[in-house]
Amino acid sequence: MTDSRETILQRIRAGLGPSGDPAPGYAAIPREYTRASRLDTEARLHLFLERLRDYDTNVVESDAASVPETILTILRGGSQKKVIVADGLPAHLLPAGFRFLPEGQATVGDLDDCDGIVTLCTVAIAWTGTIGLTHGPGEGARRLTLLPDRHLCIVRAEQVVETVPEAIERLGSSATPLLTLISGPSATADIEMTRIRGVHGPRLLDVVLVR
Repeated sequence: MTDSRETILQRIRAGLGPSGDPAPGYAAIPREYTRASRLDTEARLHLFLERLRDYDTNVVESDAASVPETILTILRGGSQKKVIVADGLPAHLLPAGFRFLPEGQATVGDLDDCDGIVTLCTVAIAWTGTIGLTHGPGEGARRLTLLPDRHLCIVRAEQVVETVPEAIERLGSSATPLLTLISGPSATADIEMTRIRGVHGPRLLDVVLVR
C-alpha cells in the first residue's frame, strides 16, 4: 500500500512545477465542455428548481422579506419543534416566536434527536441541483449537515450558477479545506435496488430559494 501511495504522489509531483503550480502544458489541455452559463436568470433558476424536485426536495420560493414566515411555515408543516440553527446565520432570517437551539450549544445527542437544522450555503448548481457548503458562518460544522434527519437550506438566487465549472470557480475563492455538496435528500440503494433514505445524511431536504 505504501509503495502505491508513493507512486501516486510522485506522479502528482511530476505533474506540478517546483512551486506547486501546474506543469507547462496544463493550460493547453483541451476543455471543450461547457464552462459558462448559457441560460438567462429565470431559465437557470427554473432548471435548478426542476432538478431539486426531481430529487424529492421540498422547494419553496420566497422574497427576502418573507423568509422568516416561509421558514416558520415549513417547520410547522413538518411538525418540527427542536430545530438547530447554524452559528452565524443572521437572526433577521429566522421567525420570531420560534425557539431555535444555537449550534454552539448543541450536543451530539441534540444533533441526533433534533427535528431539523437551518443553514445557509455558498453556491448552488442548476445543472445538477447541487448545493455547496463551505461551512463558514451560517453554514454550520460538517456534523451539523450529516447527523440530523432534516435540513432546511436558504439559497439566494444570485448564488445559483448554471454549470459545475462556474461553481468550482466560485468555491476557489473560499479559503476552506472543507466542502460539502448536497444533491437532494440522502438516498442509496442496495444490490436489490431497495432505496433507503438517510444513510449518509439528512433524509429530508427543504430549500428556500430567495429571489
